[in-house]
Amino acid sequence: MSNITTVLAPRREIFAWAMFDFANSGYTTVVLTAIFNAYFVSVIAAESGSGNATLLWTIAIATANGLVLLSAPVIGAIADYSGAKKRFLFVSTVACVTFTSLLAFTGPGDIALAMVLVILSSMAFFSGENLIAAFLPEISPQNHMGRISAYGWTLGYVGGLLVLGLCLAYVSFAEAAGHSAQDYVPVTLLIVAACFGLASLPTFLVLKERATARTRPAGQSYLAIGFGRLRHTWQHARRYQDLFHFLLALTVFQCGINTVVILAAVYAQEVMGFTTRDTITLILVVNITAAIGAHVFGRLQDSLGSRRILILTLLVWLGASLLAFFATDRLTFWLVANLVGIALGSSQSASRALVGLFSPPRHSGEFFGLWGLATKLAAIIGPLSYGFITWASHGNQRLALLSTSLFFVLGLLLLLRVDEQRGIAAARA
Repeated sequence: MSNITTVLAPRREIFAWAMFDFANSGYTTVVLTAIFNAYFVSVIAAESGSGNATLLWTIAIATANGLVLLSAPVIGAIADYSGAKKRFLFVSTVACVTFTSLLAFTGPGDIALAMVLVILSSMAFFSGENLIAAFLPEISPQNHMGRISAYGWTLGYVGGLLVLGLCLAYVSFAEAAGHSAQDYVPVTLLIVAACFGLASLPTFLVLKERATARTRPAGQSYLAIGFGRLRHTWQHARRYQDLFHFLLALTVFQCGINTVVILAAVYAQEVMGFTTRDTITLILVVNITAAIGAHVFGRLQDSLGSRRILILTLLVWLGASLLAFFATDRLTFWLVANLVGIALGSSQSASRALVGLFSPPRHSGEFFGLWGLATKLAAIIGPLSYGFITWASHGNQRLALLSTSLFFVLGLLLLLRVDEQRGIAAARA
C-alpha cells in the first residue's frame, strides 16, 4: 500500500513523475479548453443553436465527471490495496490516447458520437490525474510537497504550451492553404494523442511503484475491499476535520475554476468574437502566465503555507470573473485571461499540496481519491450551472459567467475554516 515518505526521491524520478503532467496537459488545453470545446459548439452541434450546443457540451463533461466521481475513490483504494497504481495509470493513459484519436473522425452533426468519445476520453484523463497525484506522498516528504507539486504543474503548463504551439502552427498553415475548421481541428486531436503517448513514456519507464500489495482476504473482491476502505475513510472523517473542511471548500471554488477552464474558448468565440487562431493564441499566452504563477507561488507555498496562497489566488479569481462580465473589448478580455492564468497555476498546485499534507500515512490513494471526488463533483455542478443558465437565458453567456463569481466567494469563506497546521498534525498522528 502507499506510504508517506520522509526521504526525497531521486531527481530523475521526480522528473519522471512531473512528466506525466507535461504529457497529459495537451488534452486539457486542446480538447477541454482551447479548440475542441468551441469546435463542438460552433460546428458539431451548430444545428441545435448556441444555447443548446453549450448545454450539450456541459452535459458531456458533467457525465464524464459523474462517472469518475463514482469510480475514483474505489479505484484509489483498490490501487492502494493491490499496489498497482502504475498499472491503473497505464490503462487510463492508453484509453485517453485512443478515444482522443477517435474524436478526430467526428464532424458536423455527429453530436452523439462526439459526446460519447468526449465522455470516455475525459474519464480516462481524470482517472489518470487522480492516480499520478497519489504518487506524490511517496516521492516527496511533507516539507517539499508544495514545491514538487508546483514543479509538476509548471511542467504541465509547459507541455500544454508546446502542444498548443504545434496546433497553432498547423492551424495557421491550414488556414493559409484555404482549409476550414472541419479540416484542421481533427488533425489537432491527433497531435494531442501522439504527444500524450510519447511524453508519458518517462513516467512508466522511470517512476517506481513503491507500494506493496497485501494479501486479499479470502472471498473478498477488490471492489468489495475498495468500498470497505472508502467507508472506513468516511467513518474517520471527524479525525481529519481540516481535510474534509478543505475538500468542501475545494468542491465549491473548483465549480468556478472548472467552469472557466471548460468554457473559456466558447465564451471567447461566442461573446468576444475570437476566431480559432485568436483563441489558440490567447490560451498559449495564458499557459505561459499559468506556468509562471505555478512556479512563483509554488516557491512561496512551503514558507507562507498553501492555505494563504489559495486565499490570495481565490481573490484573483473573483476579480477576474467580475472583470470578464463587464469586458466589452479584447484588451480587457486579454487582461482577464492572464489574471486567470496566474490564479489557475497556483490554485491547482496549492490544492494538490494541501491534500498531500492532510493525507494520513498508508491511505494516500484513498484520500487523493476523495480529492478527485471533490473536483469531479465541482466539474459537474459548475459547467452544468453555466450550461443551464445559458440555455434558459437563450444564449446569454455573460449572465452565465457572472454566476461563477458566487462559487469563488463561497469557496473563500469556507477555506477560512481550514487550519493548515492542525490538519498536518492530524495526518502525522
